[in-house]
Amino acid sequence: MSTESKANNSPLDVMKWLLAAAFLAAAVAGNYLYPDVALLYRVLAIVALMLIGAGVAWTTSQGKAFQVLLKEANVERRKVVWPTRQETTQTTVMILVVVVVMSLLLWGLDSLLGWIVSSLIG
Repeated sequence: MSTESKANNSPLDVMKWLLAAAFLAAAVAGNYLYPDVALLYRVLAIVALMLIGAGVAWTTSQGKAFQVLLKEANVERRKVVWPTRQETTQTTVMILVVVVVMSLLLWGLDSLLGWIVSSLIG
């Protein structure tokens, strides 16, 4: 991630955020004000308004910084080395064995302690 963090709140960015919020508010208000309109048309209108609002927000300085973040995250994602099928299977089997052994040990300990307590109580 970039080490430069510029808090650029230009008046144009503020207007873009207000416009994006207005599109979101229009989508919500339109859904509530027009319940008699067919569901398909309401969904299409909501999706369109939200996409327009996201597009406006995408052009702000914070939106551009988010684009850079996504690109850098994609680069890091490509560096991940995924385990092979054999490694995954072996790890899963080891975990299952440990779970079974621990459950048997805890069951035995619980039974022993229960027997001791019932012997002491009478």
